[in-house]
Amino acid sequence: MGMPGVPAAQGSSPRTDTYSEPSFMLGGQHAPRSCEPSANDEAEVGMTTAPHRLRADAARNREKILRTARTLFAARGGSVGMDEIAKEAGLAVGTLYRHFPTKADLIGAITSELSDRIFTALDEAVARIDAGGSALEELTTLTERISTAAGEDRTVKAAMSNLGIEAAPELKDRAMAGLARIVEAGHAEGTLHPDVTAADLVLTMSTLPGDELPEPARRRWVTLILRGLTHRS
Repeated sequence: MGMPGVPAAQGSSPRTDTYSEPSFMLGGQHAPRSCEPSANDEAEVGMTTAPHRLRADAARNREKILRTARTLFAARGGSVGMDEIAKEAGLAVGTLYRHFPTKADLIGAITSELSDRIFTALDEAVARIDAGGSALEELTTLTERISTAAGEDRTVKAAMSNLGIEAAPELKDRAMAGLARIVEAGHAEGTLHPDVTAADLVLTMSTLPGDELPEPARRRWVTLILRGLTHRS
């Protein structure tokens, strides 16, 4: 064993020891992490690598984590463990935790991306209404699209649930603005009940069923909900 402060002799073999990550609290239990660092992991933590390379490696690793987590969560929901995500992504679990300290952070990043797609669909619906389209038809199409997606991908349902319960204020404000325009147009054309508000539509969207119901039942759910929002003379 070398003395502290004394460099290793030239020609000595490089160390191949595994390294241990600190313990993390998951579900009330400490889980020790130990794994072999990959080349990408070493580059990310700064082993004689140029700064621009570090940024590029970190960005690639983050995208790899998100892509892998999306696939696993879509198929199996939030029960997938962080260890499994790291293994499937081909990265050390410590790398995953450097990007996402908790599973909630990882799920939040995924649902944020999905929320952007949902907002794009909402913005397009509002644009068609402003161009003379039917508010009720656009609301029906939007609700059916999101319901179908939630039944096929559990992360979509998580994103919608997050919108109604724990969404950041800016996300909720953006949703409220778009849905308020749909409600306003629906009231003007007489297709939505006068009592319906944008908050009602947020509640509707955030409680859409996922794959816990078969597709025919999800379609029926949408039909019944929209019928309740429709104006009755």
